[in-house]
Amino acid sequence: MIQSVAFIGLGAMGYRMAAHLPKQFDTVYVWNRNFNKAEQHAAEFGTQAVTLEQAVQADLIFSCLPTSLDVENLIADVHIKVGSIWVDCTSGVPESAKKLVVALKQQNVDYLDAPVSGQTIGADNATLTFMIGGDVSAFERALPAIQTVGKLIKHVGESGAGFAVKAVNNMLMAVNLCAVAEGFTTLKAHGVNLHEALDCINASSGKSNVTETVLPQRVLNRSFPLTFALPLLAKDTGIAVDLVRQAKLSAPVISLTQNLIQAASDLAEENSDFSTAVNMYEKWSKITIE
Repeated sequence: MIQSVAFIGLGAMGYRMAAHLPKQFDTVYVWNRNFNKAEQHAAEFGTQAVTLEQAVQADLIFSCLPTSLDVENLIADVHIKVGSIWVDCTSGVPESAKKLVVALKQQNVDYLDAPVSGQTIGADNATLTFMIGGDVSAFERALPAIQTVGKLIKHVGESGAGFAVKAVNNMLMAVNLCAVAEGFTTLKAHGVNLHEALDCINASSGKSNVTETVLPQRVLNRSFPLTFALPLLAKDTGIAVDLVRQAKLSAPVISLTQNLIQAASDLAEENSDFSTAVNMYEKWSKITIE
């Protein structure tokens, strides 16, 4: 039975996700590299800001870090509580998950790759989608804690499967983002009212999450709020391309999209939101999507 929970990594997503845990658990530890952020979280939500060594003594440990390498390096430096479950919400690399599940099993610790989707609004509202890979029994034991921060929670396969689904999901979003940037640049070049056109498309077969939320809430109003950094999207699309290569498949749309997203990331200013990928098209065409 899970009595104590820890959350490691209080970034844009982790900070919000960890806020829900005290509603379900009396003991909630938080840790962040910038420890001031952990202390701020404790003051705001009633969690306990602790050392990393203490955080990994919880019954269940969430992590939400930028990359799988960050998680690997962190795990290598700590002694985790025997019998605990590590739920990694990082958008990570499937091969890393497979490696970590073996290494932690030797310490009698279960590891689940459990990336999330739903952006910061989903983290605020505890309505995130979890795509989880790993041992089914560990998944079932961890489920009550995961349900505190998620709405749709699916066990999608063996270790690494969660990370694979997340990478492909983000790649599909990136494909839509590039296509929408090109399509709306074309429409504006022909003098079309983009706001009225968007209403038509969102009532037609061309709609997607990009047209329904990203375009109106980030691009057309020129706000580009930073909730998911463009370099992280480039990382995720790179993972998707690696999955294609490992399967020895041909996926020209995926490969081209990865090149475009990486180019947009290279051109973008530091700390740019993923939606600023459209700025690359604007520079090429000298047409602003607004």
